[in-house]
Amino acid sequence: MSRVVVTGLGFVSSIGNSLQAVEDSLRGLKHGYAPFPAKEGEVCPPKLYGRLADFDTESWDSEEWSYPTRYKVARSHLKGMSRHVLYAYFSTLDAIADAGLELSQVSDHRTGIYSASAGAPGMAHHQVELMNKRGVLRCSPFGVVATTVGTLNFNLGAILKIKGAVCGMASACASSSHALGFAFDAIASGRQDRMIVVGAEDGSRETILPFAAMRALSSAAEPDRASCPFDAKRSGFVGTGGAATLILESEASAKARGARIYAEFRGWGEAGDGHSPAMSHPQGDGLTAAMENALSAANLEANEIDYVNAHATSTPVGDLSEIRALKKVFSSNSPKVSSTKALSGHPLSMAGALEAGICCLAIKNQFTPGSAHIQNLDPECEGLNILQETLSSGPKTALSNSSGFGGANVSLIFSEWNA
Repeated sequence: MSRVVVTGLGFVSSIGNSLQAVEDSLRGLKHGYAPFPAKEGEVCPPKLYGRLADFDTESWDSEEWSYPTRYKVARSHLKGMSRHVLYAYFSTLDAIADAGLELSQVSDHRTGIYSASAGAPGMAHHQVELMNKRGVLRCSPFGVVATTVGTLNFNLGAILKIKGAVCGMASACASSSHALGFAFDAIASGRQDRMIVVGAEDGSRETILPFAAMRALSSAAEPDRASCPFDAKRSGFVGTGGAATLILESEASAKARGARIYAEFRGWGEAGDGHSPAMSHPQGDGLTAAMENALSAANLEANEIDYVNAHATSTPVGDLSEIRALKKVFSSNSPKVSSTKALSGHPLSMAGALEAGICCLAIKNQFTPGSAHIQNLDPECEGLNILQETLSSGPKTALSNSSGFGGANVSLIFSEWNA
């Protein structure tokens, strides 16, 4: 089995659109929240969302979008894009550049792309409205490829001329962690030398607001109350969008081109709750099994994990489920635990890629992100080492958790690279 390493990262997020900006936000515990874009006169429970600075993609016409001037995108490519495809394209270009790859190296049979998103519900609704008002032949011929769940791999696979494995994952908030896990398998088994893994969400009101009907969104107007994982008075999450991309390579591929390595991807595990289509298992059974499976796959003991980037979204039920799972797995000695969603908000199917990238950045650049906005730690956390301040020392081995609808649980493990 080939060893798998991470050689490139790219972020478009509420806490920054560059590696340095994201690191600065995590070190300084700076959130990325802005007032939620409610319609005039609308009864709108959420007051905040995670805003992407320097992007204006409100128009349904992609040619009217504005974005940072350092990015360029051809008009022919814009036609098939929804908002989050644009974000994913940019985060992927950044990750490719960060890995020191030429586009010609990306377009070969040994390089693939796995993606994760929930599609573009707002854009899909817009296209259906046009169809009903004007007739189907007056709609965009790119309406399907711009909006459905596979839109990331449809567009990026074509634009980047990917000739290896191409696939999209859909397991809600575990989606991009699944994409990373299966990309690991493709490289470790020798089927591919390099995989691009990208998770993205458009972060529009049509994507975020439906979670209010589930009572999953916080209605607090103060950032430190709206997103406060592990706090006794947490009441829901803050929605956001953006994109995160990781470049995974085999050890041999990375060494052959003298690539800088952020971390080694040691292994992963997954397990189902078998409980509810929407709620986590109250005792965290599925996540417990996912973490244990990841440790086994990585040939590690629980006491070798220094840091856990928790899935914890700031919902009362979800956080409690994960707390119980963590206490089972780390029963004798808790690693440092934090949820960076306190700062970034919850980017849904992008979460796994964002937080895996954060783990790799923390390992390489030697810091451990704190869990912000905790005023009164939930008593259920007793026995866990919930880190409330960012440390200027990094973990040697980090575990990242993701959980999605239907009881999908994924745990990923990254370690310092030792040749």
